[in-house]
Amino acid sequence: MHRRLLAPGVLAASLLLAIPASAANFGPGAPGIGDPYYPASGNGGYDVSHYDLRLKYQPRTDLLEGTATILATTEQNLSRFNLDFGLGVSEVRVNGKKAKFSKEGDQELVVTPAVPLEKGRALSVVVRYAGKPSELKIGGYTAWHRTPDGGVAAQEPDSAVWWFPSNDHPLDKATYDVSVSVPDGTQAISNGVLQSQSSKLGWTRYNWRSNKPQASYLTTLAVGRFDITTDRTADGLPVFNAYSKDLGDNAGAARASIERTAEVAEYLTEVFGPYPFNALGGYVPNVTSGYALETQTRPFYSPRQFANGANISVVVHEMAHQWYGDSVAVKGWKDIWINEGFARYSQWLWSEKEGEGTAQELADYVYGTRAADDPFWTVAPGDPGPDNQFHVAVYDRGALAVQALRNEVGDEDFFKILKGWPATFAHGNASVSDFVKYAEKVSGKPLAELFDTWLYEPSKPDAPTAAESRIARSDAGEGTGESAKPVQPKSWKKIAATNTVHEHAHR
Repeated sequence: MHRRLLAPGVLAASLLLAIPASAANFGPGAPGIGDPYYPASGNGGYDVSHYDLRLKYQPRTDLLEGTATILATTEQNLSRFNLDFGLGVSEVRVNGKKAKFSKEGDQELVVTPAVPLEKGRALSVVVRYAGKPSELKIGGYTAWHRTPDGGVAAQEPDSAVWWFPSNDHPLDKATYDVSVSVPDGTQAISNGVLQSQSSKLGWTRYNWRSNKPQASYLTTLAVGRFDITTDRTADGLPVFNAYSKDLGDNAGAARASIERTAEVAEYLTEVFGPYPFNALGGYVPNVTSGYALETQTRPFYSPRQFANGANISVVVHEMAHQWYGDSVAVKGWKDIWINEGFARYSQWLWSEKEGEGTAQELADYVYGTRAADDPFWTVAPGDPGPDNQFHVAVYDRGALAVQALRNEVGDEDFFKILKGWPATFAHGNASVSDFVKYAEKVSGKPLAELFDTWLYEPSKPDAPTAAESRIARSDAGEGTGESAKPVQPKSWKKIAATNTVHEHAHR
């Protein structure tokens, strides 16, 4: 996985560059937002409210040309600020005036406005740029997928740097207008609602709008030749699904899965509350990767997710993220359990609904089939570290923690928590500690010890401790930390097949 490797010393040195005497009370915005996992991720000094991206992409050559207009508010007196971006830039304007700019490292675009910016001021930044995203390597890695008929941006924890300048961290969400011109016969797909499309002189322009706050890594672009289906949910929301025309043998299984997106969303609305966005759907481009990603309103699926037939479980996982991960995003990347533990648990709930194994049976199976010396138990889902951010333990052990919570507080309070959390923190950010406090408030029970056991202890909870959480309690051997191997739930293989949703973390 791509890691931003700008050393702290380099970051500090960049803050010490001289600024004009007339700007003595102004300083540069930090080149990182403060995430300990990714020190150079995001930027300081401003808060973005909206991105307007006007793009032109040539699939044959992979040339992307763009003009990004970024609307923001300054959060300090700024002498200069950074944007996260890797392609070549030809011009930057700040509040209508040409600004100086330079590149630091692979992805820091440093902008010095003609006039220093006062705190609390509305800020508009226009960046003109061009380049071939597939040729941009950061740490030897690219998040841009080249396909036979185009290209795709979909990656975690970052992909924006390959195709538009941004404050690239979930803490700074914004709304989006994404307008893309592509050769006639080719489609351009992004998030939200397709506002319009028009053709002129051999090019077709697609105008997409996301009207709710959206993290930069959840913003996607796919250009290629797609078969598209559209519909509306029972609540009137537009459904937009797209399938590459050259999916081969995976085409039928992909359609049989993604076409059930509205059904899945209807069920998850019963569990998590009202759907938080203005559109839904999914797309399957002809990429060679194996993962899926919860790109907001329009999840990305690799064809390999359907190599063994239809798999509704992966759709459940990515749609659950629309509440847990997209609407309520992480405060920092160490809080990834808020995303993945609950998305995995939603698969367990779907299994329970379908009569293919209850969440309790799945929890017992995970506990009973992972030996005490399995490295699985050394990963702490509550703070796994950047190298284990997408480890299977964050998913399965993370879901175990959710079942332990359910057993502790009872179904009535548990499902109140599942619905109340995304409503309370809608379109914002939250941490694991925020969730623990919220669950304690709703249930009236102290839960810190329970979460410490299942989310933070670097070892398998022993049998008596597991029994206290009613995990594998009937099979547990006294004091051994082991249990008799439970029966495999019917849904297990389909759920396990989606473990590659986190494959992108190990590039």
